[in-house]
Amino acid sequence: MSATPTTRPVVTEREARQVAEAAREQHWRKPSFAKELFLGRFRLDLIHPHPLPADEDVRRGEEFLAKLRAFCETEIDSARIEREARIPDETVRGLKELGALGMKIDPRYGGLGLTQVYYNKALALAGSASPAVGALLSAHQSIGVPQPLKMFGTPEQKERFLPRCARTDISAFLLTEPDVGSDPARLATTAVPDGDDYVLDGVKLWTTNGVVADLLVVMARVPQSEGHKGGITAFVVEASSPGVTVENRNAFMGLRGLENGVTRFQGVRVPAANRIGPEGAGLKIALTTLNTGRLSLPAMCAGAGKWCLKIAREWAGVREQWGKPVAHHEAVGSKIAFIAATTFALEAVLDLSSQMADEDRNDIRIEAALAKLYGSEMAWLMADELVQIRGGRGFETAESLKARGERAVPAEQILRDLRINRIFEGSTEIMHLLIAREAVDAHLSVAGDLIDPDKSLQDKAKAGAQAGVFYAKWLPKLIAGPGQLPRSYAEFRHGGADLSPHLRYVERTARKLARSTFYAMSRWQGRMETKQGFLGRIVDIGAELFAMSAACVRAELLRSQGDHGREAYQLADAFCHQARLRVDALFTRLWNNTDDLDRELVKGVLSGAYEWLEHGVIDPSDDGPWIADTHTPDTPRPDVRRTIPD
Repeated sequence: MSATPTTRPVVTEREARQVAEAAREQHWRKPSFAKELFLGRFRLDLIHPHPLPADEDVRRGEEFLAKLRAFCETEIDSARIEREARIPDETVRGLKELGALGMKIDPRYGGLGLTQVYYNKALALAGSASPAVGALLSAHQSIGVPQPLKMFGTPEQKERFLPRCARTDISAFLLTEPDVGSDPARLATTAVPDGDDYVLDGVKLWTTNGVVADLLVVMARVPQSEGHKGGITAFVVEASSPGVTVENRNAFMGLRGLENGVTRFQGVRVPAANRIGPEGAGLKIALTTLNTGRLSLPAMCAGAGKWCLKIAREWAGVREQWGKPVAHHEAVGSKIAFIAATTFALEAVLDLSSQMADEDRNDIRIEAALAKLYGSEMAWLMADELVQIRGGRGFETAESLKARGERAVPAEQILRDLRINRIFEGSTEIMHLLIAREAVDAHLSVAGDLIDPDKSLQDKAKAGAQAGVFYAKWLPKLIAGPGQLPRSYAEFRHGGADLSPHLRYVERTARKLARSTFYAMSRWQGRMETKQGFLGRIVDIGAELFAMSAACVRAELLRSQGDHGREAYQLADAFCHQARLRVDALFTRLWNNTDDLDRELVKGVLSGAYEWLEHGVIDPSDDGPWIADTHTPDTPRPDVRRTIPD
């Protein structure tokens, strides 16, 4: 039996970036609203009129949502899941019988064939009943076996695995390792070819669903050899295979029912027929899967916002201070207004992105990433505001509230549960860099060689000529546009309700954003990638503009359908006013910030210059290693994998 690798690949920063660059989709074969937005082109025609699902998709989706709601109301005990830190077997079996494991799987394989729109509505519903249940379903279908097989699997693989995933088998996605997070170039798990098999060795960390999974998607490095291209490669692995051990079930500050663990592979034989795609395509498969899979997180964030709004409304209307309900005190009312307006915007972003994913007319890699980034950040803020509105009761657990005779409102729990979304499936910091890379792709395509130190003078001269042609056409278009014309976007003006000023603001600001990006690239050139603070603010501005656009388009859709149109316009108007203040502040911080001071301060911190500032406290941490040793232990650890009986 093979031994677990004892050495990790030595990778330079440049090599790591090259691996990540090679894995991203290199071409734009379809239009992208968000890509155009970052280029200063407000292509409202790509999202308005708001795309709509087919009638049959609506019928099938609503039918399942009704069944799921009944199940969630009667069969999911959120308090028990929180108390016992696990989803009961009978709940998981019920989800299987309901068909919830196969929501996105084609009916030909036994699935329900729901659209992305209704899949996300289902996740929001299930996640509101129990965030742990939402995470179980999302990890299984959004990034587990079904999604990569749907996109890259062979007909034989789909026939073998998808029927199992639709009804009986839970799946998990295994990429992260104890010493590898968002830098997959250092991936150490190996898959060595051996006849018709590959032999897997390595350790995977934070394997969501890994403790209960039947099937695993595993990313491993295939060594280059004769007949083998090698590289990071994706495999479907049976969790019951000899040599697979779940060594630990991890516990977290939130999502206490999450079946997340540490999985070790020791000499695990995987048939070559279980390889997804060619050797070396694993990272591209993972990133492509996440392009749409990321929409599951903002779905549950939007659901969390709806719940926060419900509790804030009900509580602030009955809790009185100084002779009137606290909702009528401006300090509290502004928080409720923020929650209401932001919830509307999050649902608008989610539904728009999901419907575009279903139509497949647009490239939504940036839209999905923005939805994940914006949803996770804003949901956390809304939950924090809810805790503040609830005061001491917001900090008190639901169990304690119930024990003393009050309504068991788990406000503190949702704050804990939502916190991981700023880290899951790409941390906020990584999302900033990922989106920024896509946002400047047009610039790098024409002028990238100018700032590449490895390019020859001939290549730089050619790139200079290309850049001259591109910018001669592009830059003049950033000077003026429809946003400066008072009658633009008049279709968003109805009586006293008028969202057209916000869309004109988006159009003007998109051009300003593009000018700022161009100026920064001209100023910093090759050092642009090190200006992560600047890039993060650029992306955050783009996220706000996308959310404003989505909110306005959704409000107009609801108005045209006669479905709370007046109220939708009010919510969109309030959100856009709030967002504009945030955008203006972000623009100020593009050039007026403490980035340089912070950079110098960090050098001092790491050198120990301020170590004296840490004196006077006790560190309750133990003396263990910062990163776990992945060597095979002398004494095998017990397998804590949990099998859910049928």
